[in-house]
Amino acid sequence: MKVLFYNWVDYSDELNRGGGVTHYLRNVLHQMDARDDVACTFLSSGISYDLRSRPPRWSRVVHGAAKGRERRFEIVNSGCLSPSHHSFGHPAQVSDPDTEAVFADFLQSVGPFDVVHFNNLEGLPATVLDLKAQMPGTRFILSLHNYYPFCPQVNFWHREEAHCDDFANGERCVGCLPYKPNPRMVRLANSANFSLQKRGVGPGTVVYDRGAGPAMRMGVRTLRKIASARRSAAVQPTPPPVSAPVIAEPIDPSDAGGFRDRRDQFVELINRNCDTVLCVSDRVAEIARRHGVSDAKLRTSYIGSDHAVHFDQTRPKSAILRPDGTAQMAFLGYMRRDKGFFFLLEALETLDPTLASRLHLVFAAAGRDPLALAAFDRLRPRFASLTWHDGYRRHEMDRMLSEVDFGIVPVLWEDNLPQVAIEMHSRHIPLLTSHRGGASELGRCPGMVFRAGDIDDLHRRLAQILNGDVDLEGYWAGAMPPVSMDQHLADLLDVFGGQPPDPEAE
Repeated sequence: MKVLFYNWVDYSDELNRGGGVTHYLRNVLHQMDARDDVACTFLSSGISYDLRSRPPRWSRVVHGAAKGRERRFEIVNSGCLSPSHHSFGHPAQVSDPDTEAVFADFLQSVGPFDVVHFNNLEGLPATVLDLKAQMPGTRFILSLHNYYPFCPQVNFWHREEAHCDDFANGERCVGCLPYKPNPRMVRLANSANFSLQKRGVGPGTVVYDRGAGPAMRMGVRTLRKIASARRSAAVQPTPPPVSAPVIAEPIDPSDAGGFRDRRDQFVELINRNCDTVLCVSDRVAEIARRHGVSDAKLRTSYIGSDHAVHFDQTRPKSAILRPDGTAQMAFLGYMRRDKGFFFLLEALETLDPTLASRLHLVFAAAGRDPLALAAFDRLRPRFASLTWHDGYRRHEMDRMLSEVDFGIVPVLWEDNLPQVAIEMHSRHIPLLTSHRGGASELGRCPGMVFRAGDIDDLHRRLAQILNGDVDLEGYWAGAMPPVSMDQHLADLLDVFGGQPPDPEAE
């Protein structure tokens, strides 16, 4: 069986772009390599560009890690920049004939493939899905690791501030990004990075680590500061002079219509061409269904994790509370608003002092946000203890989590299935989660779920935990065992091996 895996960034990317999906694909391909009946090819697109403006082309990857280069390819000069916010709302996200033609040529030249597994559509025009009509014997599989087909921001996170329940027929999309990157500048930065990497000047080299890398990171930080300033200005606008009329900036109907059409076209293309749409949690399937994806195509497929091995190596504690009435709670992840980090800090600062004094806090969150560090200083004397790790590595996790009594996943967005939730769950650490996303499906315990962004509801759940009202035995009796890589691989192969629909019967 010949399988093409697609994602917008190479699974061996030296800059570690792509987050958990990149790590997931690295694991999947490693597992596939152990089989003699599957041959895997990998394609990425949307981040490699020539210094001179040239039409799209495909080529074998000639930069980065040497391992696996024989199967790693990329589309250079794609008309669709990735990730999505770099080409936010651009028509090429739906259609770009030149890029589609290059993708079609790649399939014909390197294939034929039995399966094309899109782990994202960022970096490609969605119309590449219509190539299915030319290859009815090839299965087209789409995994929803985010919500890109329905939301160009990919995570229903409006203006980097709040969950988006309704895109208002595209009107809310028009002003969604607090700062819209200049595609020309992004392409220039990508072409400079691509040029350096092709010459062996990448991460780990003196020139890159001391020169090019810091310069690019400074540019990114500058853009983020501009975005932050614009968000602040939007929240606390400077009052206009009394004599000046206040006029709301009108929504451009054509722009709103473009975003509405974008969503409709993505859903239509998926329903017409994809054999199966894999959802990494039931919540993702529910959201996809609500946005019009055919129920007959949806299949929940929890991603496999190499952390699952810990589930058989550990045993759950008999109770969350310790003999002295205290408990240790851990937050793993990023100092980001959508991850619920700052919401959690606010909730902890207003927690009843009696409860706070019985709670040990562990934060493993990379970054040195001054607001977060100041909050840590305020929290430390109010709580039983507070430990902060500036990020963590895999080999540090067992030691770091050895005394943790429960974890918290307070996401404010519909986080498909957070890796940190799987990591803690696999070690028999019960999870207190928000109702959004797929994290609550691991424990399947309504008593350990609170409404996202609702401080009072979180306080209520923390009080129940510290009052000993959580039945831990019942929690684990109903919990879902984490999915191992072997199990997930078997599920994937079952999907890959299914019979495509007979075009004559349609």
